[in-house]
Amino acid sequence: MDLLNSALGALKGGSEGSGGGLLEGILSLVQNKESGGLQGLVKSLSDNGLGDAVASWVGTGSNLPVSGDALTKALGPERVQAMAQAAGVSAPEASGQLASLLPRLIDSLTPGGSVPDNDVLAKGIALVRSRLG
Repeated sequence: MDLLNSALGALKGGSEGSGGGLLEGILSLVQNKESGGLQGLVKSLSDNGLGDAVASWVGTGSNLPVSGDALTKALGPERVQAMAQAAGVSAPEASGQLASLLPRLIDSLTPGGSVPDNDVLAKGIALVRSRLG
């Protein structure tokens, strides 16, 4: 339950303004079974130039920052554009919000310094979604 509360706090902490509209997109990234869920997202970001930053988010130390541009390159401009459109913001605004929210969410979902099993995570994300309304 602490893991869920921490993740919920990370999301709510970033939900001011346009960031709130991106929450569903971020949760979808973390839950996407086709791309491997959180494990797949962490691997994809690591493989696309963000290895040091992602390792810091998963690890137990402080989180390295990442730019919106770097996240757009790692996630793919099409994915960021789709999330921006769904949230009703520009792609640059979405990438900036993602650069703020995604590290905190991944950090919150990996408190012991490792990525949890996707089945456990899926149940937790469903609970977080229900609490977000």
